[in-house]
Amino acid sequence: MLSVRFSREMQSSMSKLWIALVALMVALLATGAHADACHAKSSFKAIYDFGDHAGDPLSPQVVGVIAQGRDGNLWSTTLFGGKNSMGTAFKLTPGGKLTVIYNFTSTTGQPSSGLTLGTNGNFYGATFNGGTGTACTGGCGTLFEVSPSGKLTILWNFTGGNDGQFPYSGPIEGTDGNFYGTTYQGGTNTVGTIYQLTPSGKLTTIYQFDAIHGAFPIGPLVQATDGNLYGTTAGFGFNYGTIFKIVPSGDFPLTLLFTFDVFDGAYPYAGLIQGSDDKLHGTTTGASLFGDVFDITTKGSFAELHALNGSTDGAYANAGLVQATDGNFYGAAQQEGNGFGTFFRITSKGTFTVCEDFDATDGTEPLVTPIQHTNGILYGDTSLGGDIHNTGVFYSLNLGLKPFVSLLPTSGKVGATVEILGQGFTGTKAVSFNGTAAAKFTVVSNTYLTAVVPTGATAGLVTVTTPKALLKSNRKFRVIP
Repeated sequence: MLSVRFSREMQSSMSKLWIALVALMVALLATGAHADACHAKSSFKAIYDFGDHAGDPLSPQVVGVIAQGRDGNLWSTTLFGGKNSMGTAFKLTPGGKLTVIYNFTSTTGQPSSGLTLGTNGNFYGATFNGGTGTACTGGCGTLFEVSPSGKLTILWNFTGGNDGQFPYSGPIEGTDGNFYGTTYQGGTNTVGTIYQLTPSGKLTTIYQFDAIHGAFPIGPLVQATDGNLYGTTAGFGFNYGTIFKIVPSGDFPLTLLFTFDVFDGAYPYAGLIQGSDDKLHGTTTGASLFGDVFDITTKGSFAELHALNGSTDGAYANAGLVQATDGNFYGAAQQEGNGFGTFFRITSKGTFTVCEDFDATDGTEPLVTPIQHTNGILYGDTSLGGDIHNTGVFYSLNLGLKPFVSLLPTSGKVGATVEILGQGFTGTKAVSFNGTAAAKFTVVSNTYLTAVVPTGATAGLVTVTTPKALLKSNRKFRVIP
């Protein structure tokens, strides 16, 4: 129980307003939520402590992608925990109720990938080990599909040959309906591969890294609005990592966009995101320094936006960035701040602000890229910390941002069906694409609807008119000719 005492001298000099503000701060701390430096009315809190229940997920690791499902819940994986102590796939409600969906085994392997939502409503990921590949002790890893009900299907068993081995990140779904991803090792040069996977499970290696163009990719790929795939390699030793571009078909050679050195960042573990400025944004963990935040154009023009100072800023940005609907980018540093890591905001111009210093009870060592839910709130997890178990927490940061809708996919032709995630959809009155009304839309649930791209639609925001709100998409929809 918290108590605050003031001397008689202090009491006589304080105004009633100041006393009220102190009381409010104490009350917020007592409930586990507190205002942060990024917005006067925001609140940060741990909404679930991993390890509180038997069979819980434990210690989320890199890459750990968090996805919002059609049901409005947050979905991801952990490398540890579960009934078999081999990791889990789980879902968490925005309010903090957790359900384990699948318990991994020594046969399936352990997932560090997190989950990506596919257009069929299922989730996709990878296990770093396990599977039937005999060239690797404990298996070379797998690619899997898991349904919301928990039915898991292995789509590919890596062999440790030219197809690669040990995938950290899971596949992403491309605009062509195929899936694309990387392996950390394997291939002819043993330093990783890029693959294409069909929905039926046929894998084609489209590139084998050679150290010169990169080595040891960890983060997931991203498909930019130009249709190309972009990613990072983490590097090793005096190879400090790279940023690359590749055509999804693999018919053209990989293009090396940038090679890191110790002065402009090093060892990018996370993937990239494309911002509303069309640039690619990312982070590095640092080499002898403490990591940085950067952007790069699709043509390869690189800019360091902010170098972490290793103290108040935080250190080692293993996690990637998310662009929220306020236009700013948010991320997390693994260490420092108050000693347990930081959650930060950075503008597209490089203005850097620490929103939150983790304090152990609300999490320690965040490694996973945060996500903005369509309710407007930012969510993420930490590998350590918590009230009791020190096995991580799932946290939320409410910046007071308005609810919105997200699109899957974010581009398509006239007549294509687009999936829309959000909330409050029951009784929806209209859907429009940059002002052009969709003649056909179907409300499937309160958190999921579909709409057909109408004739005359042009690139722009998608809006959904619900009984209570006008919800806009967080990204522009691109109409493919």
